[in-house]
Amino acid sequence: MVFAGKTPKSKELYDRACKVLPAGVSYGIRALPPYPFFVEEAQGIKLRDVDGNEYTDFWVGHGALILGHSPKKVMDAVKKQLPYGTHIGFSHELEIELAERIVKNVPSAEMVRYCASGTEANMYGTRLARGYTNRMKMLKIEGGWHGGYDSLHKSVSYPFTRSESAGLSPKTTEDTDAVPFNNLEAARKRLKAREYACIILEPVMGAAGFLTPEPGYLQGLREACDATDTLLIFDEVVTGFRLAPGGAQELYGVKPDLTILGKIIGGGFPIGAFCGSAEIMEHIDQRKYPRAEDRVAQGGTFTGNPISMVAGCTTLDLLKDGRIYISIDKLGRRMRDGLEEVFRRGQLPATVTGIGSTFAIHFQGKIPRNAGDTAKNDLAATKAYFAHMLDRGIIYLSPTVTHCWISSPHTEDDIDAYLAATEEFIKGYKP
Repeated sequence: MVFAGKTPKSKELYDRACKVLPAGVSYGIRALPPYPFFVEEAQGIKLRDVDGNEYTDFWVGHGALILGHSPKKVMDAVKKQLPYGTHIGFSHELEIELAERIVKNVPSAEMVRYCASGTEANMYGTRLARGYTNRMKMLKIEGGWHGGYDSLHKSVSYPFTRSESAGLSPKTTEDTDAVPFNNLEAARKRLKAREYACIILEPVMGAAGFLTPEPGYLQGLREACDATDTLLIFDEVVTGFRLAPGGAQELYGVKPDLTILGKIIGGGFPIGAFCGSAEIMEHIDQRKYPRAEDRVAQGGTFTGNPISMVAGCTTLDLLKDGRIYISIDKLGRRMRDGLEEVFRRGQLPATVTGIGSTFAIHFQGKIPRNAGDTAKNDLAATKAYFAHMLDRGIIYLSPTVTHCWISSPHTEDDIDAYLAATEEFIKGYKP
């Protein structure tokens, strides 16, 4: 591995970081082996580290940067706002403007509430579901990632019966059950057996490798929820404004009761949001529900901060004519088709999943249907592939799960370089 030889300054920073940051990072998945490189500048889809090395970024801010790093029009809008306040703490027009854009595009959205992250949005969105239905139990999908909220931090990693973290009180997860993705019958049985406030799922499973729903699956969940008075919640933190302006619910034609948003709607700045029908969302309204025990509490210091609002408005405006989606989806198809051809010619079993501008690689011979299937991936090959791509200046996260996003600054040349590096790996890898 040539990485260590060309990153001495990053190694120095990592040694410093380990003295003040657990594992030397601010988020565990960023603790890249043998140590993380430290970014000095990010422009478009290029990262430059403190040692002057350049990387082509297929992670693009955890998928939040559909326009790439530091897009000029977003940066200009933010600079224009800066003299007028970065955090106000009172109401302002920009929070209305972003909400109007969300309501216009997302089929399930009539009203919106903001928070500072996708984790918070999932926390408040599921609290709203419980408050609205007056039921406490929730159903989720095995392998579904909904941030760090305790009640949803269950059945995330295989085997799905283990605890996901030290410090999780069993009382916070005892009312949460899980079923496999793409198993409609399992969900139906659960919904009939117990009264649930909601079933929450990513309509396309992100952390599992952009696993797509089988025909009829989402529609079947909608019907099962209607039959049992259960709210259907789509966590579209990943897919919202990524697969289409209306997210996966627009693409697949299934309307949930509540939608969780984040990433892209912040334009590169921290944000989370949850939205749904006025009937459900108004259970947050202290004017209509003045008693605390009848009302769903929600709030936060940085909710609706003007920087995230103006960056989000600018980003959604740049997406609305559809040209960016046409471009990145075309590159996504070319990448997936190209990878499948590389793997077909090679001797190492590997499959490709994804949709639109997303793609993921699974080092196994069968396309996974759910997160349980991804446990069959060849972990040694996955880690070796990550190291190989890193040495060639191509970066994504994580070393154990190969899933990537394409954003508007990516080009045909970037796809060609990725495919060439992958073919080189397939030809040279020795298990």
